[in-house]
Amino acid sequence: MILDLFNLAGRVAVVSGAARGLGRAMALAWAEAGADVGLVDLNAAGAEETARTISALGRRAAVFPCDVSNIEAVQGLFVRVDQEFGRIDILGNVAGDGILGRPEELSVNEVDQQFRNLVIGRFTACQEAGRRMLAAGKGSIINIGSLASITALGRGHVAYSMAMGAVAQMTRELSTEWAARGVRVNAILPAQVINPGLTQRMSQDPNLEATYLRGIPAGRLGRPEDIQGLAVFLASDASAWITGALIPMDGGNLAVNAGGTVGRPPTH
Repeated sequence: MILDLFNLAGRVAVVSGAARGLGRAMALAWAEAGADVGLVDLNAAGAEETARTISALGRRAAVFPCDVSNIEAVQGLFVRVDQEFGRIDILGNVAGDGILGRPEELSVNEVDQQFRNLVIGRFTACQEAGRRMLAAGKGSIINIGSLASITALGRGHVAYSMAMGAVAQMTRELSTEWAARGVRVNAILPAQVINPGLTQRMSQDPNLEATYLRGIPAGRLGRPEDIQGLAVFLASDASAWITGALIPMDGGNLAVNAGGTVGRPPTH
């Protein structure tokens, strides 16, 4: 049956940022589809809550506290995954804090830290998971990028956008290197998805939410659960011939021209 293509039973997934938001949503979706899940987050209490929810679904979950900007910590994480699960079939690279600042004011150290948060940590996780997947002859890696991976946002996002652009190109390169050996690498590029940090920024700037919504034809901000179907699709055999893709999850943001009119009748 067609639904069997989406079945993740018997597979092991590892997802960073699993305590909340997109990472938690991905972890729960994969568990519901049948996978056991390793949950990576510095917020151990939040990750434990995610683990309890997964256990209630009848799947196995393990929590791995880890700073994804620390190379040695990420390398050690996969040793622990080996010990706990003995394999990895799916990787979700979600975690990594953004750093905002005007380009004329950002320090080089801040730019360096942004790349450690979003690029070096993701690459190290891809490398560690990729080695194991290549040995097994199969696997799926899903990187979380951003619309900032391929478009400019302004508002002090220069370091963040530079890093997310690197995530997009890393996804394409790894896919090109590994596809013939059974390992697929794709990226999801969300627009603005509600999370505590975004909620705080919108509370500080009363015009910010309206600015976002003017560019989203669907008329609402994203929710973490919006990623779940796409995450299962990319992790599963349903997407067996899809690799190197950068898939927007944006309510139509990329489709609309910056000078376009969203959801209103034409004026004469």
